[in-house]
Amino acid sequence: MKTGGEILIECLAAQGVDRVFCVPGESYLAALDALHDVRIDVINARQEGGAAMMAEADGKLTGRPGVAFVTRGPGATNAAAGVHVAKQDSTPMILFVGQIGRRMKGREAFQEVDYRQTFRDLAKWVEEIDCADRIPEIVSHAWHVALSGRPGPVVLALPEDMLREEVEAAPGPLVEVAEPAPSPRDMDALAGMLAAAERPVLALGGSRWDEASVAAVHRFAEKHNLPVTVTFRRQGLFDHEHPNYAGDLGLGPNPKLRALVADSDLLILLGARMSENPSQGFELLDIPTPQMKLIHIHPGPEELGRIYAPTLGINAAPGAFLEAAEAIPARADDGRAVNERVGAAHAAYLDWTGHPPATPGDAEMGPIMSHLRAEMPDAIACNGAGNYAIWVHRFWRFRRFDQQLAPTSGSMGYGLPAAVAAKLRRPEAELVCFAGDGCFQMTGQEFGALAQYDLPVIVLVVDNESYGTIRMHQERDYPTRVVGTGLKNPDFAALARAYGGHGETVAKTEAFPEALARARASGKPAIIHIKTSAEALTPTLTVSGLRSR
Repeated sequence: MKTGGEILIECLAAQGVDRVFCVPGESYLAALDALHDVRIDVINARQEGGAAMMAEADGKLTGRPGVAFVTRGPGATNAAAGVHVAKQDSTPMILFVGQIGRRMKGREAFQEVDYRQTFRDLAKWVEEIDCADRIPEIVSHAWHVALSGRPGPVVLALPEDMLREEVEAAPGPLVEVAEPAPSPRDMDALAGMLAAAERPVLALGGSRWDEASVAAVHRFAEKHNLPVTVTFRRQGLFDHEHPNYAGDLGLGPNPKLRALVADSDLLILLGARMSENPSQGFELLDIPTPQMKLIHIHPGPEELGRIYAPTLGINAAPGAFLEAAEAIPARADDGRAVNERVGAAHAAYLDWTGHPPATPGDAEMGPIMSHLRAEMPDAIACNGAGNYAIWVHRFWRFRRFDQQLAPTSGSMGYGLPAAVAAKLRRPEAELVCFAGDGCFQMTGQEFGALAQYDLPVIVLVVDNESYGTIRMHQERDYPTRVVGTGLKNPDFAALARAYGGHGETVAKTEAFPEALARARASGKPAIIHIKTSAEALTPTLTVSGLRSR
């Protein structure tokens, strides 16, 4: 006989869970107690949104569900931000939420929430475990749901008295989900369309990728001489210095890349949904029938034909598709040389990203990004949302699969919790977390987790004393009528020192190289506070420029 809490933690161990992220709460004390005697790391976050984002980032890095525990009521609603990231980013994740006792339901007891109703639009599945002997069944199903098709988050509520209940139950086996794969007929059709295409483009995105499938897609692009683009914040899927790489379809993409895709006669969309940002506000492709032939390959069958009617829809995960694609004969030039069109696309990318433009202010992000790219080319880059991120997406050269952690959902505050999870999962790697002043202050307290677990991550706080993205839209739509977008900020470098970390302040561009060198040498979690001008909105936009339009 074991408690529900003990059975639950045994089930996690059976699924290979080695780390959970949490904010402790009395509603799941029995599960916390059971974690005392197992080899599962328990990482304390400072706020439940941070814990959920850490779990989501861990799921991105491992391909298995990241796990977070939060308490009932306010804890659960705080965690909703991370669940939303997992949904839009198609990341496997399990959120365990404490719940009131079963006999108290329906009375609006202390912190009572109906989790099925609250999370039904954010999660793939929401369940409440009312009987301890059903824990193995429900946990097994949760892993299947989180990993299958288009991956995503599952929320499981844990009534407090259920976790203390003693029953007999054994964990289920390690969950390995079915791998959707293309049929021979699918591949024959694709081979014919590819052979006939004169201006094909390959676009990559989504999840269910790993190092092997990323290597395979490089071979596929080389063999068929395909220019390759990646969708918003999926830049780790293709080496940016590879001669077939044409750039990313994110916010403010290279106009030449946009034209390349729009003018193609065959678009192979592998793993991606082509949602609002990569589709440039759903304007890049005609809806429902794209102007070019479209081959859409996706592991979730519900995504095929959801927005775009494909010429050929293939229900397959990237790895299974690419394995089948090995047998497709090479296009006419046999892949021995990159054709002129592919070379021109890569040259356009290099030109677009090679020379950051000058911007107003004494501290310019252009030279700072150039220095970072030269000094830390292999670092993992984490970021949340804001105009500062455009500098990262455009001017960083991502070279490998796990090098980017950023939310396609555009969630502010993501970068710092993601950096906590990434440094724990990749302790040998250097990590740089990019954050705007507004973005950092959404989850800045998670710097305490970096300090507590002695994680030497470098956080760059790009401070323009405003919510820059909203200010940009404000200046565009309501010029000179600035409301609610200014910020009074603290000394971020002093905050790092208050946690026992390393702090630097950079007010001039030329001070950055030495500040970075000191931060790296410190061996501590560090904040470099970069004071930029509010006039510099993006690499190509200024406040005065918007007002003059």
